Amino acid sequence: MLDEWYQGGTPIISLPYDVNMSVDPSKLSIDIYPTKVLVTKGREIEVNEETVAVAIRMVELMREAEGIGLAAPQVGLSWRLFVAHVPVHEDDPADPEIPCSSMDYQVFFNPKITEFSKDMEPYDEGCLSLPDLTGEVRRPSTVTMRALDIDGNPVELQATGLMARCWQHEIDHLDGIMILDKMSQMSRLKNRSLIKSYKRAAKG
Repeated sequence: MLDEWYQGGTPIISLPYDVNMSVDPSKLSIDIYPTKVLVTKGREIEVNEETVAVAIRMVELMREAEGIGLAAPQVGLSWRLFVAHVPVHEDDPADPEIPCSSMDYQVFFNPKITEFSKDMEPYDEGCLSLPDLTGEVRRPSTVTMRALDIDGNPVELQATGLMARCWQHEIDHLDGIMILDKMSQMSRLKNRSLIKSYKRAAKG
């Protein structure tokens, strides 16, 4: 999806960052819990020069943090936008009916999951806005999602496994929901002191 925009970790187009833009992508960074934007529902946005420039910067930030997904609220923007890259793994099925990973970076504007599988699988999730924290979250293993791609085209895609989980995690961010809200009770107890440390750091 990003082949024409981003290759080998470097944008292959030069988007002009107009001084009249409301967002300067170069100044974006990953917000750490408990900033308010992380618990605020995002609004739908247009696919335009500004929002694409932000998406490309988000891909850079995700790569630098060695993450597999990043949502706009995590960079301080209450927008319905997320980027993802779940790399192909040697254990992936050779010719899967539904993909669990992607060769390329993915950008989704105004995404909405339209179908969830009925099963619920547990998995220890982390979050770039919650450094060093992981907790067990149960999610459907397979989803169908509708969104606009980086060119503004409507797409409907399916994913399973880690990529399906990643999409669900990022869309939760767009609704102001974090893994703290969905973790098992045991995981919440395990991470109590770490969560308190984020709050202390935020108070300075």
